Amino acid sequence: MFILRWVIGRIILFFNFIFSPRSPKLTPSEQAKIAEATNNLSLYQLPACPFCVKVRRSMKRNGITLPLLNINKSDEANQALIEQGGKRKVPCLRIEHENNSVEWLYESNDIIDYLTNRVRTSTINAE
Repeated sequence: MFILRWVIGRIILFFNFIFSPRSPKLTPSEQAKIAEATNNLSLYQLPACPFCVKVRRSMKRNGITLPLLNINKSDEANQALIEQGGKRKVPCLRIEHENNSVEWLYESNDIIDYLTNRVRTSTINAE
């Protein structure tokens, strides 16, 4: 099973590399607004996970850059995900609110919707 997952993972990464979406052309001001709107977020993920690839592709299409924490490479990230997030499941978006509470958002579609809305809101409010 490990070999099958490894092979499929490499195929996913290969096609992701070949058909990678383009980042939007943003002004430094627009990029700064997006960075400010997403500065309290981090994504727990695995490089070859198809759902993680889906989230990362959406991030690239929207010009979003977040810290990516590979739970297989970082014991700290893996432990934080399990202990604080409640389960070892990726992708998972860690959202640190202004009142220091932390929310863990699972499911790729929910993460994409959250990030897209956050970026839209930041660019609309800035205009």
